[in-house]
Amino acid sequence: MPLLKLDTSVALSDEMKRDLLPKLSSLVAETIGKPEDYVMVAISSSAILMSGKPGDAAFVDIRSIGGLSSNVNQQLSKKICTLLKDSLGLSQDRVFLNFTDMDAANWGWKSSTIG
Repeated sequence: MPLLKLDTSVALSDEMKRDLLPKLSSLVAETIGKPEDYVMVAISSSAILMSGKPGDAAFVDIRSIGGLSSNVNQQLSKKICTLLKDSLGLSQDRVFLNFTDMDAANWGWKSSTIG
C-alpha cells in the first residue's frame, strides 16, 4: 500500500495534476516493487516557506508497508526530484522528501487493517 502525498506551492492546473498523477504512481510502483493496483497518489496545494524563503517548493511524503530501504529511498528521491524539476520547474534544493515504512497493523483498508 504505497502512498505518495505531494504538497506544493506551485500553482497546478487540473491538466497538470492529471498528467503528474500517473507518472508519480508508476514511478513509485516500479521503484518500490509493488503492484500499481495498491499505489495511491495525492496532490495538494500548500503555502510553503522553505529555508526562510518564499518561492516554489514541495514536500513529498512517501509511506509503504515494506519496500523502502536506504537504496530504494535514494532512487525515489532522485527520480521524484527529477520528475518535479522536469514537470513543474522545481529546483531540487526546494524539495523535501519523507519516507515512512509502515507496520501493516497501522494501515486501514476495506473496513479493516492490512495486518
